[in-house]
Amino acid sequence: MSDVVDGLEGDLRSNGISVEELSVEEGVDLTYLTAFPGSRINHQEMGRACNTFLDRAEAGEWSPRRVDATVLRSEDDVLGTWHIEPEWITAYTEYRFSDEDFSERVLDTLNHRREEVQS
Repeated sequence: MSDVVDGLEGDLRSNGISVEELSVEEGVDLTYLTAFPGSRINHQEMGRACNTFLDRAEAGEWSPRRVDATVLRSEDDVLGTWHIEPEWITAYTEYRFSDEDFSERVLDTLNHRREEVQS
């Protein structure tokens, strides 16, 4: 693994994100095991993951790119997905987005798998 992946994984873990898989190439693919295995993705846990990417971008330790996150309830049980677009990160770090603007966009990407199954 490269130092970037190790550093990013370490930062995610230090923010309470239980990283199962992490791939950093053109984009970031993150799979994490939730500490809140309910029927919906926990927004606070999601926020801690987002803050990791924002903090690294603000510190110049990471170039914004798309982040695709998959949230697991257990090893083979996908709770849902969410993502961040790189332009949202840039807008946030350049003070063109408030916390609320950024959060609203990310929350709009939530896809709860349980809701799909029940539909």
